[in-house]
Amino acid sequence: MFGCLVAGRLVQTDVQQVAEDKFVFNLPDYESINHVVVFMLGTIPFPERMGGSVYISYPDQSGIPVWKLLGFITNEKPSAIFKISGLKSGEGSQHPFGAMNIPQTPSVAQIGISVELLEQLAQQTPVDNAAVSTVDSFTQFTQKMLDNFYNFATSFAVSQAQMTPNPSEVFIPANVVLKWYENFQRRMAQNPFFWKT
Repeated sequence: MFGCLVAGRLVQTDVQQVAEDKFVFNLPDYESINHVVVFMLGTIPFPERMGGSVYISYPDQSGIPVWKLLGFITNEKPSAIFKISGLKSGEGSQHPFGAMNIPQTPSVAQIGISVELLEQLAQQTPVDNAAVSTVDSFTQFTQKMLDNFYNFATSFAVSQAQMTPNPSEVFIPANVVLKWYENFQRRMAQNPFFWKT
C-alpha cells in the first residue's frame, strides 16, 4: 500500500502494519538522511474520505521515541517529500502511535502512517520546516535580492528638508523604488521566468 524513499537508497516497500490503521517503516542510519519521500504504491487506495498522516519517530538522548507530524498523503495527493534533517531535536507532538510498543533501536528512525479522516488531516499542524519548499532556488535568490536592494536603498532615505543641494548628485524618489519593487514582485509571482521573454 505504501512506499518510502531516501536518496541514495533502494525504495522501501516493507512497511510493517502495527495496527489496523497504523503502518511503520524503519529508517536505519537516520542521522545521514536529509529528505524522505512517502508515497502510495497505487495498489490499494485509501477508503473514501480517508488519508494518511505521516509522522517521524527517532530516539531522543535517553532512547525514548519522539514522534513528530510531517504532513499527509491522500488518494488525491499520493506522495509527499519531507525535509527531516532539521527535525532531530526538540519535543515531539501529539501522535496516534503512543500506546503501541514498537521496537526501536538507537540509530533507526521510523516513518509512521496513520489512516485518518480527511477532516482530521486538515486540522493537523505539521512541524515547521518539514515541507520542502516548492519555490526554486532562483526565485528564492531573486526575492532575497529584491528585499536586500529595497532595504539598502531605503536606508539612505532623507526627507526633502534634510537634503543638501549638490548639483552633481541625482536623487530618486523612494516611492519610485517602492513601485519598481512591488511591480517586480508581482511579475515574479505571476511567472518566475518572465525575464526570459
